[in-house]
Amino acid sequence: MSTKITDVEIRMVNRFLHVLITTDEGHTGVGESGAWGFLDASAEAVRSFREYLIGKDPTLIEHHWQYMYRSFHFRGAAIMGAISAIDIALWDITGKIHDCPVYRLLGGGARREVRTYYHVSGSTTEELVEDCVRAKELGYTAVGHLSPFLDESREKPYFQPYAQTLTSAADRVRRIREAVGNDVDLCLELHRRLAPGEAIAFAAEVEPYHPFFIEDPTTPDNFDSMAHIAEHVRVPVATGERLHTVQEFAMLLSRRAMDYARVSVCVAGGITGARKIAAVAEAYGVPIVPHNPLSPVSTAACLQVALAVENCALMELPDHTAAAATERYTSTDNATVTPLDQSAIAAPVPAAVDGFVPATTAPGIGIELVEGAAARFPYRRREINTRLHRDGSVVDQ
Repeated sequence: MSTKITDVEIRMVNRFLHVLITTDEGHTGVGESGAWGFLDASAEAVRSFREYLIGKDPTLIEHHWQYMYRSFHFRGAAIMGAISAIDIALWDITGKIHDCPVYRLLGGGARREVRTYYHVSGSTTEELVEDCVRAKELGYTAVGHLSPFLDESREKPYFQPYAQTLTSAADRVRRIREAVGNDVDLCLELHRRLAPGEAIAFAAEVEPYHPFFIEDPTTPDNFDSMAHIAEHVRVPVATGERLHTVQEFAMLLSRRAMDYARVSVCVAGGITGARKIAAVAEAYGVPIVPHNPLSPVSTAACLQVALAVENCALMELPDHTAAAATERYTSTDNATVTPLDQSAIAAPVPAAVDGFVPATTAPGIGIELVEGAAARFPYRRREINTRLHRDGSVVDQ
């Protein structure tokens, strides 16, 4: 008689949504939703899928994925975040049943360790340069979430003349390159701030400093706009973290609109969805860079994908000794950010050595939720906090 799912629990803690699935043989699996701005909606989607999952064999992962994905013919981050969390938890259970890490179930290890990039930030040029130097001192060979336009408060009205915007941002990249040398790759996060023409001009300004990529130079809504940028710049373009399906990635890839595929494992269908996207990207010669601004559960899941697929270039690695990255970079003021060692939520936390995270040996995804964390760190709903221009219009940041 096969194992059966007996419960699907929602664990909302701090700024994260985790799903814990239990079987009648005592196995548990954990996953995470990446719909970080709309976790309440994602939780409701999990509750809907729970009714289907109870009593099912947890190892029929592809069947369950298709059943949930195609059940209502609706998509979106909240729904896909729920499917992703459930999918990751099912892989976790299956790895435990077979007593091996998930990446071995996916075909074994394509590598022994995974190169990561470290989050850097700064509200001034000096702070940003210092954070990049610190990352190098910690042993990292790549830095990301590096905004040439700075991480300013969303309460501060924005205005700069066009020429000043481009030249000051490019000069920051120059100063960082001079500070860290060529030992550190710079992953420039543009946060959808530029129109296509502006993005092309900016790429020309920073090209001499050899960025690893420019990420999300414009909004992700129009695939042709991203393709237009990629066609006219000579630095790699990374995008995809807000996409939910393999079909969306395929359409961007067919347009040659991305040089690096930023796959959100916790919103693009979990480990099952990420593996499909990686396979399509591999056919186009495009590496993946898993998007991972969430909790240690997300990191553990991303690590399994990064170890398994051939075409993984880098993996985003947030600082899990601090508050949630999605809180640090969207709060009105740093004074409102709650300090948090995330090992109190899930453990053991994957950690980098000289910028590389070694392969895990634990079964499943290699991490467990800490009991009582929800009581210690109550869930806090994400506030709406969008930056405005001096003239009152909305600014992407």
